[in-house]
Amino acid sequence: MKNGILFEACVGSADAAVAAQTGGADRVELCADLLEGGTTPSAGTIRVALERLSIPVHVIVRPRGGDFCHSELELEAMRRDIETCKQLGVHGVVFGLLREDGAIDVERTAELVALARPMAVTFHRAFDVCRDPFEALEQLIELGIERVLTSGQEPTVLEGADLIAELVQRAGERIVVMPGAGFTERNIRKIVEQARPREVHVAAWGEAPSRMQHRNPRVFMGGELRPPEYSIATTDPARMRAFLDALG
Repeated sequence: MKNGILFEACVGSADAAVAAQTGGADRVELCADLLEGGTTPSAGTIRVALERLSIPVHVIVRPRGGDFCHSELELEAMRRDIETCKQLGVHGVVFGLLREDGAIDVERTAELVALARPMAVTFHRAFDVCRDPFEALEQLIELGIERVLTSGQEPTVLEGADLIAELVQRAGERIVVMPGAGFTERNIRKIVEQARPREVHVAAWGEAPSRMQHRNPRVFMGGELRPPEYSIATTDPARMRAFLDALG
């Protein structure tokens, strides 16, 4: 922790999780498919991360990209993934469910929270597209959820800082309001001083070159919008340290 602030790093692989720990992260949120905003990583990835890290690992449970109004089959997949996380010894899970009208899906969320225990539960940025953040905050508190990840219902924490500060104040000690999305080394101090959060969620993005020597530039593994085929998204330990140093 830096100046009493817990740093959670959003990571997209076991390698990135190790890099985040090397850079000083206090906890990681382990995801797959970060271009979709994060989906559930494989059991193998989770197991390797748990074996290699000494800091807590929270795992996102999200069956697909897109909205957070999930079908019954998607909900069943989330149940199975939560059970897998529990069996593997994961410290916490991260999920979010909304109804068609934009309200928190309280009934289904309560079911998943009960299934997840004794793991910690974070309600992710589904919160940022809910219809009423103050109503949602009280519902999450009533559900006993430990924390909510939010950009203040704006594209970035810088734009959403006013709402984040109000949410932190209203929450008090009842739930952790953890700002995330759009933190940089230059803006993190300003946002922390304004909002006074206890935890922050950062993505210390970096790129690692592919080890491939033979390359076929004509073939791509994804759709039209895609990352470079021979560049690997990862976490930069030096950038992780820079976030911490920005509050020093």
